[in-house]
Amino acid sequence: MTEGIIIKALSGFYYVQTSDGLVSCKARGRFRLDGTSPLVGDRVLVSVDKDGSGRIDKLFERRNFFIRPAVANIDTMVFIAANVNPITDPFLIDRVAVIAHEAGCELVICINKVDLDEGDELYRIFRNAGYSVVKTSAETGLGAEELREVLRGKVCAFTGNSGVGKSSILNVLLPGADIPTDEVSEHLGRGKHTTRHVELYPLGDGTYIADTPGFASFDIQMMKTIEKEQLQYDFPEFEPYLGRCRFLDCAHLKEPGCAVREALEEGRISQSRYDSYARLYDLTAKQKPWESR
Repeated sequence: MTEGIIIKALSGFYYVQTSDGLVSCKARGRFRLDGTSPLVGDRVLVSVDKDGSGRIDKLFERRNFFIRPAVANIDTMVFIAANVNPITDPFLIDRVAVIAHEAGCELVICINKVDLDEGDELYRIFRNAGYSVVKTSAETGLGAEELREVLRGKVCAFTGNSGVGKSSILNVLLPGADIPTDEVSEHLGRGKHTTRHVELYPLGDGTYIADTPGFASFDIQMMKTIEKEQLQYDFPEFEPYLGRCRFLDCAHLKEPGCAVREALEEGRISQSRYDSYARLYDLTAKQKPWESR
């Protein structure tokens, strides 16, 4: 038996990178029985037959996993955004930021297509919130080396709405990969899902990047149900003010003496981020206990 990492899952086959090379594997039937399906990014133990084919015998414990993108053991989630063709709604980034924080995963925001629009407002919002933000252009190569350095030695996943250039940036980081890309529809203002499956690409120095299918608008699922009381801890810029409100159970919505709202009014928390918090609080408050089962 040998250890490896699943770098691609396609048509019932799992492609496992081992120290001896890439092995095409099937998963043992018991994984279906216990409801544990292998995911790209899983660390596994495989048996290799004489013909070179393999079987996944064991999944090692995951540090995290995501429903969409369907990946496991991610160190850094990279949200690719753009402020032009298509324009990324900041709420999408905020929602992924919450998912990443709940999973103990770093979030890096990459503002692409800066050769067309600098995306200064997106940059300001998320830098002030405490996130790493990198500006790139897949067209000119601007920011590629900075992004590569930020991701060095980590297992990462690119995500973002369709058409923002996830695959294009990966082609810049990994010349010769020839990952399919497509034009953004001028009429619809969004791109096609050119990536059909999740795949980890090795960049060297222990860096892996998963290119994942894009999503449209708000077509993104939570990894798990998040308690509304927990949500405040998923916004890092709230941290200096937590515990300083008049009421211990302050939801930071309409309560008097709220330190978070005071920081908002004084411009220390952005209106965009606060609006996302209020919107997500409403969504989590409406979740029923049985919906998480």
